[in-house]
Amino acid sequence: MNSPTKHDYLVISRGQWDKDVSPADIQQSIDDFYVWLTSSIEAGKMKMGSRLALAGATVSRQSIITDGPFGEAKEAIGGYWFIVADNLEEASQIAAGNPCLKCGLFYEIRPIDPACCSVDSVTTETADR
Repeated sequence: MNSPTKHDYLVISRGQWDKDVSPADIQQSIDDFYVWLTSSIEAGKMKMGSRLALAGATVSRQSIITDGPFGEAKEAIGGYWFIVADNLEEASQIAAGNPCLKCGLFYEIRPIDPACCSVDSVTTETADR
């Protein structure tokens, strides 16, 4: 019997550490995160991502802006990685095991769409018409 096809899900780490959590507790959750991440990668449930540096730029048709941060502090993106799962529900359950949740961070999980963009397809980039 064949197992279902697995899909990649982008996980975006958002938020900031709670102000009332001690630096020692935050460091412990970070250390626990790396143990959790490594074991999840070894189990084939995740793929490596990376933290994001403070510097950055945005590019639009009007300008290039290089003096971030670019969103509100509460919406800060700290990094990303990938979950390998059968569906969004399973990916969300895997992300729910992240030890950093208890210290204030939260995670956006988005399916990776392997299809090329087309004006004829409704995507996240499609304007309301």
